[in-house]
Amino acid sequence: GICSHNNTSTSTEVRKSIEAMYKMNLVQSFVQDIREDSSFITSNSFLHRLQVAYYTSATPSEIEEERLKSITAWTEGVNLLNIKPPLYLDATETGWSKSLPQSEFILLVNLLHLISWNETETLIGELSKALQTNGIALIYGPFMRNAKLTSEGDKSFHNSLIRADPDIGYKNDLDMVELFSNSGLLHLETVEMPANNLAFVLRKDS
Repeated sequence: GICSHNNTSTSTEVRKSIEAMYKMNLVQSFVQDIREDSSFITSNSFLHRLQVAYYTSATPSEIEEERLKSITAWTEGVNLLNIKPPLYLDATETGWSKSLPQSEFILLVNLLHLISWNETETLIGELSKALQTNGIALIYGPFMRNAKLTSEGDKSFHNSLIRADPDIGYKNDLDMVELFSNSGLLHLETVEMPANNLAFVLRKDS
C-alpha cells in the first residue's frame, strides 16, 4: 500500500483530500514512467522506483516459484527496505482478499489476457474487496477496443492464446468497464499506453 502522511492538526476532511490527491499523483507519475519506458512495468527495477520515487511500501506477489525467487533475490540484493517479501498469490482463487490487509493501491500487470472470463470476474471481485475505501487500482495490459483487435500484433497474439486455450485471450475494454462497476469500482480513466496496451485507473468508493 501507499504510505500516507498523517497530521493531527489537520481536519479529517482535509487530510482525506490530501491523501486522495497524493494517491492520484502517484498513479499519474507511474503512468508517465511507463509511457517513457515501457520495460519499466515488466522489470524488477520498478520496485526500486516505487521506493525511491514514490516513497511507498509495496508487497509484490507471484504464482510461479521461480519468479518469487527472482523477486526475493533482487530486492535483497539492492536492500529495498520498503519492499516487503513477495507473496505467493493465485489471484484467480475465490477468497484471497481475506488473507491480506486492505491496500491503498493495487497494481495488476499483464495477466487478464492469460486467464478466462470467469477467472477475471473472480479476480476483479477480490481486488475490489482487497482495496480500502478510496483505494486506487491500476490495471495494465492488452485489451480489445470495442470488441475489436486494433493491430496486427494484437490479432496474432490473441489468436495464439485462444489456439492454446479457447477460454483465455484479450478481454473487451467495454466489458471490463462494466465488470468494474458491478464490482464496486469507479472507473476514473482509461489511458492509452505503449505497445497498444491500456491502463484502467479505478477507485473504490465504498
